[in-house]
Amino acid sequence: MSSLGFLSGFLVVVASLLFPVNSHEDNSKQTQKHAAMFVFGDSLYDPGNNNFINVDIHFKANRWPYGEAYFKFPTGRFCDGRIIPDFIAIKANLPLWTPYLAPGKHQFTNGANFASAASGVLSETNPGTISLGMQVNYFKNVTSQLRQELGQEKAKKLFMEAVYLYSTGGNDYQCFYENKTRYLAPDPEKYAQLVIGNLTNMIREIYEMGGRKFAFQNIGPMGCLPLFKGHYGLPMNECLEELSGLATLHNNAFLKAIKELESKLRGFKYSVFDFYNSLLNVTKDPSKYGFLFADVACCGYGKYNGENCGIAPYNLCRNASEYVYFDGAHPTERANPHFAELFWSGEPPITAPHNLKKLFKLTSDFSSEKYELFNDE
Repeated sequence: MSSLGFLSGFLVVVASLLFPVNSHEDNSKQTQKHAAMFVFGDSLYDPGNNNFINVDIHFKANRWPYGEAYFKFPTGRFCDGRIIPDFIAIKANLPLWTPYLAPGKHQFTNGANFASAASGVLSETNPGTISLGMQVNYFKNVTSQLRQELGQEKAKKLFMEAVYLYSTGGNDYQCFYENKTRYLAPDPEKYAQLVIGNLTNMIREIYEMGGRKFAFQNIGPMGCLPLFKGHYGLPMNECLEELSGLATLHNNAFLKAIKELESKLRGFKYSVFDFYNSLLNVTKDPSKYGFLFADVACCGYGKYNGENCGIAPYNLCRNASEYVYFDGAHPTERANPHFAELFWSGEPPITAPHNLKKLFKLTSDFSSEKYELFNDE
């Protein structure tokens, strides 16, 4: 084994030893007073699950300088510190996340994080990652464990009071743009229908297992990321409009789909955070939000430092807090609290119809009659 491989393995072991104490140990006060949260998604939400699967090195963040600003070692988060779900957990008085796949005993009364970098809604998106369907299967395992531990009634209450947090879909459209999954549906509108159809089906699965409160971060302006601007050689003040257009297509269609789902599922409550425009606003006018750089990433190689953060040779800035992006596609520890705050307490049209703060406070009627599925026939 190379020294680099040994170091990476050592850091993963250290993380698995340290973080369970800070993430999902059973805390009776938290269990009594706070709703659980279950997290599904991609690299924006992955706390390190990809450390424990066999995927390409570019789909892992288990190397320095990831984690440098807060954890002081790489945890698997694509950030120099904490990610958006971490800051949301803090606001919800929940522990920071440990990967669902991390070794050791887990207590899931506070929730679990199943997100996997580079994953998509579709299983064909970056095979080898943990697709959304696989993440839902992991959640099913957790529900079985909690029913055994808590009993049927207490587990049912936990699932109904929990918030189900999502950030997914971006990788599906990246793969479509790069002609990797276009064979599934060559027309963008039909492809979006395919992605959203699969996504809403999986939301229904969670609903049928007891979920009632759902929160969604929509897809960001992918064409403005340093990764894609650099890869396709765009000038600093331009974005890859076709790629961002796919994100917009999805976001608009998803809003219609989720409203329709609300009309068919009794007790279904949701929040949608407009990450697209929130990130675009910061990218276009970074100084307004206290940043110096938005076109170039702190860590990486090539034009705009868009690629290969932590893979030699690469550049690393002196002060990541001056940057919107830590690597070519992911915000810094300094930027993430801004987005978490908008998700938590933002108002329409940025976060609607409920923000996360309100969603967490909503209580459910646990009668099976109120929450049975409408008959769609």
